[in-house]
Amino acid sequence: MTTPDSYIEGIGRRKTATARVRLFTGHGETIVNDKPLDEYFKTSALQNDIESVFKLLGITKRPKVTAVVKGGGIAGQAEAVRHGLARAFLKEDETRRATLKKAGFLMRDPRMKERKKFGLHKARRAPQWSKR
Repeated sequence: MTTPDSYIEGIGRRKTATARVRLFTGHGETIVNDKPLDEYFKTSALQNDIESVFKLLGITKRPKVTAVVKGGGIAGQAEAVRHGLARAFLKEDETRRATLKKAGFLMRDPRMKERKKFGLHKARRAPQWSKR
């Protein structure tokens, strides 16, 4: 990172949510979809989910982070931002791989909602059986 406008990008995914996370030089705040982190992710659990990457790596001077998140629900979006943030920090310094991998931040959580099948109410919920 040399110029003030340069950044490192990481793409994170979870369920149907996709996040494009950019790490800029210098310090600043974390902005998600043009809103501050605490305004977009209102609960402390979701905020801690994202900040856990900084705590794990021991980063006290936080860089300016911007994230654009699309799709999914609010919890899936938070985990997508965490995944993208971990990938961006990995691009910055490859020696962090072991720490991030052990915490499970580099693995994309593949669990998705199962599709609804015809003749059923939901993916597996069948109509109530009637003997007569």
